[in-house]
Amino acid sequence: MRFQDAARDARTVVYAGIQADPLVARVATLLVLASPAERWMARAVMNGERTEAEFWRRMFPTLFDDGPAADAVSGDGNAAGDLAESLLAASLEVANRGEQARSQFRGAIVEELTAKLLARRGGTVRRERRVLFDGVPAEIHPYDVTVEPPSKPEVYDCKWGARGINADVLNQLDDAQSHAADEDIELTVALVVFDARRSAEIRLDRSRARRDRTGLVALEDLDELGTAAP
Repeated sequence: MRFQDAARDARTVVYAGIQADPLVARVATLLVLASPAERWMARAVMNGERTEAEFWRRMFPTLFDDGPAADAVSGDGNAAGDLAESLLAASLEVANRGEQARSQFRGAIVEELTAKLLARRGGTVRRERRVLFDGVPAEIHPYDVTVEPPSKPEVYDCKWGARGINADVLNQLDDAQSHAADEDIELTVALVVFDARRSAEIRLDRSRARRDRTGLVALEDLDELGTAAP
C-alpha cells in the first residue's frame, strides 16, 4: 500500500484555487476554536438561506448575548474579536457567494477543518491523495484528507451534509480497508460529515453499500479527530 498525489486534471486545478482562498483557512481556523453551538450556527449561515447578520443573532441569542467568547485570529493575523461574531461574519462571506461557489467553499472548509483537527495529534496530514495497492486498479477519486504514518494510516472523505453520502464513496472506503487488510495493514477509513449524526445515520441506513468497517465523524464529534482515530 502506498499514497500518491491526485492527478492534476482540470477539476483538481480549479478546486485547488478554492482550497487556497484565504476565506477557507479563516473559516476553518474559527471552526477549530468554536463550540458545538457555534459550529451549528456557522452551518446554518453558510447554507445561504438568509444573509442578514441580525437575523442570525436573533436565531442564536446565547452566542451573542453574554455567551462564551474567545479571541480568534483573522486571515491577516490580527485579533478578530468575539469568536461568534467573527464566525458569523466569515460564514456570511461564504453565504454571499454564488450557489455553485458556495457549495465548493463549504466542501473545502470541511476538509480544511478536518486537516487542522487531525494535525493536533501530530504526524503527516495530507490533502487530495490516492491510495494504491499492488495488483488493484487505482481509484480515480482521491481521498480528501489522509494521515500517513508508517503504521496505522488513516483516510477520510469529507462531506458538508448527509446528502453527500453515496454508495460510490462508501464502496471505495470499504474497498480500501479490505485491500489494506490483505496486505496486513491496519487502515482506518472514515466519513467526516458536517451535519447531525442522526441525519448521517439515516442516510447510511438507506444505503445498501457495505459500511460496517467505515467510521463516522459527525458535527457533534469533530473534536474527537484531534485525540484518536474513529
